[in-house]
Amino acid sequence: MQALSFLPDSFEEYEDLKALLEEGAPWFDTRSLATVEVRGRRFDLYMTSVGSPDPQAPAVAFFGGIHGLERIGSRLVLDYMRSLISRLSWDDILHQLLDSIRIYCCPIVNPGGMWLATRANPNGIDLMRNAPQDADGHVPFLAGGQRLGSWLPWYRGHRGEPMEIEAAALLRIVEEELTQRPLSFALDCHSGYGWGDSIWFPYARTHQLMRHLPEMYVLKTMFEHAHPHHGYTFEPQSHQYLLHGDLWDFAYDRAPAQNAFLPLTLELGSWLWIKKNPRQIFLRQGMFNPLLQHRTARVLRRHANLFEFLTRAAYSSSHWLPQGRSRQQLLHRAIEHWYRKSDV
Repeated sequence: MQALSFLPDSFEEYEDLKALLEEGAPWFDTRSLATVEVRGRRFDLYMTSVGSPDPQAPAVAFFGGIHGLERIGSRLVLDYMRSLISRLSWDDILHQLLDSIRIYCCPIVNPGGMWLATRANPNGIDLMRNAPQDADGHVPFLAGGQRLGSWLPWYRGHRGEPMEIEAAALLRIVEEELTQRPLSFALDCHSGYGWGDSIWFPYARTHQLMRHLPEMYVLKTMFEHAHPHHGYTFEPQSHQYLLHGDLWDFAYDRAPAQNAFLPLTLELGSWLWIKKNPRQIFLRQGMFNPLLQHRTARVLRRHANLFEFLTRAAYSSSHWLPQGRSRQQLLHRAIEHWYRKSDV
């Protein structure tokens, strides 16, 4: 761990966020969900939003920085915020879209961990293993979430203790602003897993089907038709591994069944940039982030279509949300597509 005397007062992504919030103040509604205190420093967990004030309007929320080492996820959300601010002064089509939907951005869920350059929060707890539910099958040793102690990675915290302030704040805003709407998306940006980029959806705790599998199948199909060369693997997270305490599983299971709350995880495959610069593997930041400026710029460009697609899908939901018999038919197609080799 870095000594306190060598840690700066802040970090680049946090200062970038504050500058964007100031620039976007004429349009954005901003609030601090929590204040994290670490080693004499205080960092706010900021959430900002723009768009329709109607609580029943569709919503899209973008999250990043749940793991403090995965800075590229925060940069994706910050870059999207920067694009919104630049377009709000002239883009009539964007204003038309925002008349009907609401967009939320929370780029740095774990500011203390990002300042300390750790995956966990300042208490040593992996926020994405911090919800109370356990997986119903075998999880990877340690990586699936462990309660041995914070001296090992992927620590969940002691059983029965309240969730960490950052995890509780995220779940509170999801419950207050997203899950009460007839339709909402959440895109959580991560990095570090695999040779390719993935879009994962619930469940991470079980191989059982999420109740909105037809909606997820339609969303995947629309995205493939709109961007046939997107390159993502779009699948349930359980196809890769199970884990304890996933925040999005917990939020999804608590959401009203009649509302379509569709949480997605964007998992950037860090080996895409490590294979071009193998020396990165020896650097903590290099395992999870592109280090060269031109590669960072390429990553930011590559995923802009996904952000834009989700906002358009929210705006046009009346044209694609499945209903009645067609929804049942889509369920069968989704099972055939994702679970045909499994007994569900």
